[in-house]
Amino acid sequence: MTETNEDVAKTLHTIFHEGLDLYNKISNSNQPTNCPEIQRDVKKAIGILEQATRLVSVADIFSTNESIEELATNDIQYLLLPALLGLLTIKITSRSRKEVLDVGEVYFKDFLQRTNNYGLSNYQCNKSQDDDNSSKTELELLARAVNTRANKIQRFQEQKNLKTQLENLKKNVENEHADEDIKRNYFLTMIKVFIHDIVDELASMEMEKPILEHMANLKNDDLPKPKREPPPPLKPIIITRDAAQKAIYGAGYPSLPTMTVQEFYDKRVAEGVFPDPNKPKTGPMSLQEAALAGMSLNKEDKEEEDLENKIEEDDEENIERMRAKDEYHDEHRRGWGNRMNRS
Repeated sequence: MTETNEDVAKTLHTIFHEGLDLYNKISNSNQPTNCPEIQRDVKKAIGILEQATRLVSVADIFSTNESIEELATNDIQYLLLPALLGLLTIKITSRSRKEVLDVGEVYFKDFLQRTNNYGLSNYQCNKSQDDDNSSKTELELLARAVNTRANKIQRFQEQKNLKTQLENLKKNVENEHADEDIKRNYFLTMIKVFIHDIVDELASMEMEKPILEHMANLKNDDLPKPKREPPPPLKPIIITRDAAQKAIYGAGYPSLPTMTVQEFYDKRVAEGVFPDPNKPKTGPMSLQEAALAGMSLNKEDKEEEDLENKIEEDDEENIERMRAKDEYHDEHRRGWGNRMNRS
């Protein structure tokens, strides 16, 4: 039974707000980021929001050739998905910091590009800033620094005002009688707040990357390489209209099976998790394997099993031996055989 668009929309709304609530819980927590409880919530929130991202991709909610006015009110909030995933990803402490920042940067730039497409931001990724600085005079560089500082102060004031406005709108949105204009204004204001946060995060990441690169070079010179294989790399799950991705994820739920049992077993054999049935086992056999193979590793159990087989088969030699045991009578008195040192 396939889900209708209305069912998918309800499911997406529930999943998205579950992830958003968990993100707010993490952001408002007083516990350190590296504590196990926070890290557990971070990974859980990422999984939930990745699932919501797949649903958005399947539903084809966003388009590069439409304006923000053409976007449905309830769909505006889903523009936050890459921003939320990026902010959660950079909180992961179990992976290398450089890897975490690289994935977070992909999410942040995807978010800013989408808000650019809808006219909500005008972020420019300036990678050649050092080259521009080399061609400018000292007076021009000083003027740029002053303008940059003035822009930062202006952005800080805008961000502060937006957050105050967002708090007021949130109270109105929570009212069950809130109209669509209030909801739309609330979602747009929330996106603008996140735009300021993401721009600040990207600036911080640009300053952190050279430090991480320098520290990595020092570690490579001093420490031996680990023998254990590194974990699989982090991969961003961004909103896409790719038909191949739809074919893989189906209705947007990653829990749906995408391979048969035999394919799953063959995959685990190739990864070395399961034993290969076509190759002989070189190591010692476990009790479970011996039982499955109809073998016994215990000598007494084997002898008992052989005796039972002989009884069932009416083995003549075994019958004679058992009869001889029955006819034997010990006629010696107790202690008769031990006469040492007795008078």
